[in-house]
Amino acid sequence: MPKNLEIAGRSFRSRLVVGTGKYRSFQEMQRCHEASGAEMVTVAVRRVNLTDRSKESLLDYIDRSKLFILPNTAGCYNADDAVRTAMLAREVGLSNWVKLEVIGDEKTLFPDNAGLLEATRILVKEGFVVLPYTNDDIVNARKLIEAGAAAVMPLAAPIGSGLGVQNPANLRILREMITEVPLIVDAGVGTASDAAIAMELGADGILMNTAIAAAEDPERMARAMKLAVEAGQLAYEAGRMPKKLYASASSPLAGVVGG
Repeated sequence: MPKNLEIAGRSFRSRLVVGTGKYRSFQEMQRCHEASGAEMVTVAVRRVNLTDRSKESLLDYIDRSKLFILPNTAGCYNADDAVRTAMLAREVGLSNWVKLEVIGDEKTLFPDNAGLLEATRILVKEGFVVLPYTNDDIVNARKLIEAGAAAVMPLAAPIGSGLGVQNPANLRILREMITEVPLIVDAGVGTASDAAIAMELGADGILMNTAIAAAEDPERMARAMKLAVEAGQLAYEAGRMPKKLYASASSPLAGVVGG
């Protein structure tokens, strides 16, 4: 059986992490979470009603006995805002874990490396388990690990683009050179084959939201993503056959006795 995903001493049977945004209804979101088999869901702190408990909230549709909540700092454009948002999430009892986003560009939503590193250092010192959304740069990934990040989460393509894995070489480099913490592909997956490819490149897990929520049938896509992540992991662990330029008979004649 495949090993569990281990992050900061916590074990997850599923290697798929799903989001909570862009669904047509909270009920649809709930059904998709169930279909995905995920055990961890990410919640944008800035988009959740944390104060007025008399009003409906997406948190009401997350079974915390089955799903671990990973607050995220989506919408933060500097380290100070990201730190404050993570602190708020912890204060209201969501979690001391955080998917850390410090965005550097409004159009591409690419991360601000300097701000991300600064926020990581601060939050680690404050006792947070930090999972930073980063680019696919091994140098910056190393700095984040040295700062105490519990995982590194590089993009495969811009957030919400659905372009699939656009940087296989860089992801392979990251996989080869990062062994201390999990490598979780975050952003860019559009369909099940994208998820399988990311896992076949050696990712320890995948975080996605739009690929499921924006599908024509989100619940079916959630099931497809569950299977794709499992298949990709199994294929990576199995070790694919070498690629060859020319044909090689699948039923070789060597050893066959002639008549």
